[in-house]
Amino acid sequence: MRIAFIVGPFPVLSETFILNQITGLLVRGHEVHIYGYKPDDTSKVHPDVEKYQLLDRTYYIPQIPKNYFLRFLKGLAFISTNFHKAPLVLLQSLNIFKYGKRAASMRLLYSIMPLLKSQPYDIIHCQFGMYGIDGMILRDVGAIKGKLITSFRGYDISWYVKACGENVYDELFVKGDFFLANCEFFRQRAIKLGCDDKKIVVHGSGIDCSRFTYKPRYPHPDGIRIVTTGRLVEKKGIEYGIRAVAEVVKLYQNIEYNIIGDGHLKEHLQQVISELNVADKVKLLGWKNQKEIIEILDKTHLFIAPSVTAEDGNQDAPVNTLKEAMAMGLAVIGTLHGGIPELVEDGISGFLVPERDVDAIAQKLHYFIEHPEVWEQMGRAGRVYVEEHYDINRLNDELVEIYQQVVMSHDELCNQLPKVSVPSESISFS
Repeated sequence: MRIAFIVGPFPVLSETFILNQITGLLVRGHEVHIYGYKPDDTSKVHPDVEKYQLLDRTYYIPQIPKNYFLRFLKGLAFISTNFHKAPLVLLQSLNIFKYGKRAASMRLLYSIMPLLKSQPYDIIHCQFGMYGIDGMILRDVGAIKGKLITSFRGYDISWYVKACGENVYDELFVKGDFFLANCEFFRQRAIKLGCDDKKIVVHGSGIDCSRFTYKPRYPHPDGIRIVTTGRLVEKKGIEYGIRAVAEVVKLYQNIEYNIIGDGHLKEHLQQVISELNVADKVKLLGWKNQKEIIEILDKTHLFIAPSVTAEDGNQDAPVNTLKEAMAMGLAVIGTLHGGIPELVEDGISGFLVPERDVDAIAQKLHYFIEHPEVWEQMGRAGRVYVEEHYDINRLNDELVEIYQQVVMSHDELCNQLPKVSVPSESISFS
């Protein structure tokens, strides 16, 4: 199949789930093109970007000048140079009566530039709901052709809906051919917003379990190492992990808490660490690539994912960093938040605590420290669960099957979709 991925900035380290799908499709012999924006920071990239020469398959939207006069001049140059290629598409992109601000600001014109030479696709896969809207409009103006699939992944079905209104996806739900949600929690959210329950299934974000070697965890004379991986933003709840560790070190000094990631809360979190007098115990390590993360996790005993619902409504799905830790045999502490309870089985592979509950996180850390005999049992249960539900190879096979079924007619699709061979816990059909 010929498949187009419509994404945001690409590539970025925090979105390996997109990378995993692209490389999985390439390995299976499909042709994939990527349409997105150049990221601000390319100092650290996943090794698969180079291995699969993904930048050669990536087409970037030209940078849009902030100055409206310069934007207009650059837009005129685009039109004069490319008008012979697709005159109707170019004219449609300037239809302010139909496309409003997108057309008036010339953003739609800039968006179609990488697509002018594109051939029809079997599948247009839009990663995140807002890019689904983009894909819908690009298809409307004739810039791209193919069946439109949109994946909902978290902030697009939580924060974005709160910011733009509950009707923001109404047209997409009608015009989109099919939808994927990375957990049942967000699938139900989409249905509540108006998505036809027959047009959306759960398709989880997978990881390559073979890259994350399992090993049982035992106490070490050098102390207990705890890790959190995630962007330093509100919904990751990292401040609550720091405060919980600060409580625990009052009784247990031999603890090290490493936080992998970066973000706009870095300065605030560093201040919290200083105020709590735990700078010798808690370290902000910044961004790490996958190899570096694996090396850190290999020397770690426990993992905390203290996600919370942010003030702007942003929520998490079952996060990949948590899956990676579980795949490597770490016992975990997660929160009763978003899709995380679909990943962590409370009392089996780890513990679930209420959001923003520092005392509850501290209590579970106390329990783990006092009962190291449960580490191996919970770590093994986590590995098994991730292998069964989130193995990228199985999920990519499932994705190809969904694509093939979406390419069929609507009637055939309704008859065929229940045949997707995946566990009922992982994907739901109505």
